[in-house]
Amino acid sequence: QVQLVESGGGLVQAGDSLSVSCAASGRTFSSYVMGWFRQAPGKEREFVAIITRSGSTTFYADSVKGRFTISRDNAKNTVYLQMNSLKPEDTAVYYCAASSAGLPRTQLAHYNYWGQGTQVTVSS
Repeated sequence: QVQLVESGGGLVQAGDSLSVSCAASGRTFSSYVMGWFRQAPGKEREFVAIITRSGSTTFYADSVKGRFTISRDNAKNTVYLQMNSLKPEDTAVYYCAASSAGLPRTQLAHYNYWGQGTQVTVSS
């Protein structure tokens, strides 16, 4: 069982940077692939970024590639999402998720545990 708690969302202007974090409970954090997903009003939840268990490999959605960076600190049971050059279309609730599947997957169905989400709003 893993409990995930996101923090760090807020209201920023276009072009600004923001970092969100996700703290996980439990002693097996390093055994999970971790992902960030987001859901904008009226839209389906979508993949943003994922990171392998060791943190050695990352994957990004095309819409955020080059602007967002996912990282993790297994000693702190925390995964981060650094967001730069934010755009109004990045406005969404951002969720972190944990997958015990082993291999990094972008599909939501592979993620066993989800946080409650944190709101990120980017004004133009």
